[in-house]
Amino acid sequence: MWPALILAFALMLILEGLMPFFAPRMWREGFRRATELSDGQLRFLGLSSMLVGLLLLVVFK
Repeated sequence: MWPALILAFALMLILEGLMPFFAPRMWREGFRRATELSDGQLRFLGLSSMLVGLLLLVVFK
């Protein structure tokens, strides 16, 4: 199980690094906007992201 988790973490890091690498100005603006969201809005985005990820795992497993 550990090798799969490490591979998933590595893929996450690669995907997370795409925006700042290819479009740093756009990434910075998006990050600035995210810091202005309320705690509830951030929690909703986090929950939505987790649910989409879980759905993708279930569908493609």
